[in-house]
Amino acid sequence: MTTPSQTVGPYLAIGLPWEDGPTVVPQGTPGAVWIRGTVFDGVGEPVPDALIETWQADPAGRFDHPDDPRGRVEGFRGFGRCPTDPDGNYAILTLLPGVVPGNDGKDQAPHIDVSVFARGMLNRTVTRIYFPENTAANAADGVLASVPEDRRGTLVATKTDDGYRFDVRLQGTNETVFFDV
Repeated sequence: MTTPSQTVGPYLAIGLPWEDGPTVVPQGTPGAVWIRGTVFDGVGEPVPDALIETWQADPAGRFDHPDDPRGRVEGFRGFGRCPTDPDGNYAILTLLPGVVPGNDGKDQAPHIDVSVFARGMLNRTVTRIYFPENTAANAADGVLASVPEDRRGTLVATKTDDGYRFDVRLQGTNETVFFDV
């Protein structure tokens, strides 16, 4: 028998979502894009009770955090949270992030950090969303370069009419690359 300390759910749906969590920026914000996707389990079935959290820089590459050495950004939350619907879908409305400095002094390609919480998982999984139009920046990104070339595609979103699509596959064929943080 599992207890609350052994798995993410069922308390996920009770305490973590909040009403404006999916809107990192308000509807109608100039330049806002949707990041939409589906969370799939190991056999390719949608996960109806997962939660996606995002954390990102603003378009200038700065974070709304007091520890950002370039100064705190006012007015850009940078954090989103969206539970999946019964079909395993999520959607986050945001602005595209800018280039951010890496710990090694080299720039990191624009990306969004993503945490995934789901039933049966002891801990969250962590991944990143990169954007296909940033070809040169993606090629120079140290984190993306650390991923085997044949797996990097699991970290790059697909352009859509109103933003991007980024599916998360927790296991199995084309499993999303997750990072040990």
